[in-house]
Amino acid sequence: MTTQLATAVAVPRTAAPAVARDRAELAALLKTADPAPGQPPAVRAVVMTMGALHDGHATLLRAARARCDQLVATIFVNPLQFGPGEDLDRYPRTLDADLELCAREQVDVVFAPVAVHGTPPLVRVSAGSLGEILEGASRPGHFDGVLTIVASLLHLVRPDLAFFGEKDAQQLALIRRMVADLAFPTTIVGVPTVRDPDGLARSSRNAYLSVAERQAALALPRALAAGDAVARRHGSGGDVLRAGRTVLDAEPEVVVDYLELADPTTLGPASAGTALLLVAARVGATRLIDNRSVTLAAPGTGSANRESARGSTGTDAVTVPSADARQR
Repeated sequence: MTTQLATAVAVPRTAAPAVARDRAELAALLKTADPAPGQPPAVRAVVMTMGALHDGHATLLRAARARCDQLVATIFVNPLQFGPGEDLDRYPRTLDADLELCAREQVDVVFAPVAVHGTPPLVRVSAGSLGEILEGASRPGHFDGVLTIVASLLHLVRPDLAFFGEKDAQQLALIRRMVADLAFPTTIVGVPTVRDPDGLARSSRNAYLSVAERQAALALPRALAAGDAVARRHGSGGDVLRAGRTVLDAEPEVVVDYLELADPTTLGPASAGTALLLVAARVGATRLIDNRSVTLAAPGTGSANRESARGSTGTDAVTVPSADARQR
């Protein structure tokens, strides 16, 4: 979905962002930034976060800042997307540090409410069948909670552009589908995954990892790189998955939830061409996800159906790329 954007206009910025702690404060701050009558509208962008901001979030904010006049960041640990026994209570909350990062990235307004809804909403957005596979199969109701809060924040902020990381590939696909299906006047922009020098995708949950667990977690980007290497040699979908699974199985501290190939838009069967290789695994008590775009061979040279390595084992030998080759 596309939105016709107005010509950019200058919006005064201060060294520190204005902070809104409830809906009324947010509405007041956004109203003061509205252009005077007869002036062209400012382009507003939003980056939605749960806080514990890191370089990945900074990259999102920079991408948004380059394309807007007014930048809004939201910081809210959304209880609707956490299931029983998940890490809602221990999820990192670092508001002071988050506001410092937002100041460095020239954020205009930070919406950091204690609650977005006064009481848990009775009416919620359903992710439908797309929310029941991959992450949704392991975390029932997760994406209903995600879409409900994203829809609420889109209504409250009213952005022209909303920026989301490609690391959460299923979330990004579902948000795009919701925006299109429910006619939100917002353009959704995906931003490439940010990785540490060792290849691990940046995530707020990386803070949970011990030194040994972090080393074990590097099996995830190595598995994706191994699968990509096989795809580049025109291997089938099954070959790609076996290569990735071989790497994951070699790391005993990694408990794999799924390793799958899926269409990047529909999350359905991946045919020849661009596909997402997605992985989810637990390292210690920490659940991590990652993905990588691969190009599958044309039909006739291998299986073109979506194949799954959920809970299976692979024994085919594979040459895992070096650390340098694993960098995107």
